[in-house]
Amino acid sequence: MSATRYYATGKRKSAIAKVWLSEGSGEIKVNGKPATDYFTMDVARELVFQPLSVTDCVNKFDFMIKVVGGGVAGQAGAVRHGITKALQEYDPELRAVLKKAGFVTRDARIKERKKYGQRGARARYQFSKR
Repeated sequence: MSATRYYATGKRKSAIAKVWLSEGSGEIKVNGKPATDYFTMDVARELVFQPLSVTDCVNKFDFMIKVVGGGVAGQAGAVRHGITKALQEYDPELRAVLKKAGFVTRDARIKERKKYGQRGARARYQFSKR
């Protein structure tokens, strides 16, 4: 492993991904497992590799990722966001390419909180006239 490591945090819904980037052979470990084993769904796997394929950095870097919270889609989105931020940390000139692809902006949609006196965030209890 090389001496220089770059760190970034990616977020999506309720998932948080801590990403460490170092120059290497293209190995991506998520919570100790290879990314292809951790993300079993094809859509989630593609989401993770998008920033690397857009910037032509597929086999240039090793990533060590720790992701917590959320589901499969949220975790994949958080990992994508973290990889994007780590690549920007490594080379600020990659920002233009990543921004054009839409990976720089954090998807801020989160679950709305439940309000008191209601069944859910917006769902009310059924009204009874009699």
